[in-house]
Amino acid sequence: MSPMRLIYLALAVWGAIHPMYWFVSHMRETGTGLSGLIDAWYVNASTTGLTWDLTIAAIALLIWVLVETWQRKAWLNLIAIPATFGIGVSCGLPLYLFLRSR
Repeated sequence: MSPMRLIYLALAVWGAIHPMYWFVSHMRETGTGLSGLIDAWYVNASTTGLTWDLTIAAIALLIWVLVETWQRKAWLNLIAIPATFGIGVSCGLPLYLFLRSR
């Protein structure tokens, strides 16, 4: 495995674990669960802007994954979509780059 693939894989793992740690910590602290976490994303203009920034990036990644998967017929690459929307762009993007670089 090339050094670049290892870097993509490491970033995907980090992008899955690190943000999730903070999400779970917030949900435990507040006791509000997922709905409370989503409410926190819109608590002020700064967090709302960041939420929209990541949402737009996730949609761009979704389109890229769909188009390239269709062209390359590399169906396993579609796993980057639930990783992106279930965990975040910090996991989905490096995961897709890892899968794409095979």
